[in-house]
Amino acid sequence: MFMKIAGEKILLRDWQMQDLTTYVHWNTGHFAWMDYNGPYYDNLTQTELEARVNRLRQLILNNNFKHPRREVVIADKNTNELLGTVSWYWQSKETNWLSCGLVIYNNNYWGKGIGFDALKLWSTYLFNIMPEIVRLDMRTWSGHSGMMRLAEKLGYKLEARFRNARIVNGQFYDSIGYGVLRSEWKWF
Repeated sequence: MFMKIAGEKILLRDWQMQDLTTYVHWNTGHFAWMDYNGPYYDNLTQTELEARVNRLRQLILNNNFKHPRREVVIADKNTNELLGTVSWYWQSKETNWLSCGLVIYNNNYWGKGIGFDALKLWSTYLFNIMPEIVRLDMRTWSGHSGMMRLAEKLGYKLEARFRNARIVNGQFYDSIGYGVLRSEWKWF
């Protein structure tokens, strides 16, 4: 079953074939999003990018999306264009603790409420689809003030600061952790 959740400005939806060309574009070369979305990690190599696109292609062709979804596309509500993705991963499966995040590729869409809309919908989806989850968290770094403001605007609380834990362009930054409890989530 195809997943689609409508927000004010965007849709969260499953991957579609037309997304793959856009995804390759935003992962080839250097773009502003790469300076903020975990810039202390290596970008995908060409081989890794090709392998990921092939996996996505098979996922789409076979309509073999996992339940609950681990990653979905953030698409423009009017044009259906891929703007970015939201995703989650386990911090501790044993204690039902997961982390979520997002990336918006085109910086022309930053600061327009798209990240707010996307992470609000995604966090609500995760709480609804996984009733065992008591908390969500998200990780960023102290050089990414936009993501820190977004977390706080949504009601995520600053819970962790690991000092000088990230190196970006030869400079140390703090690793930052935000969390929200199901009982605190006001966007149901």
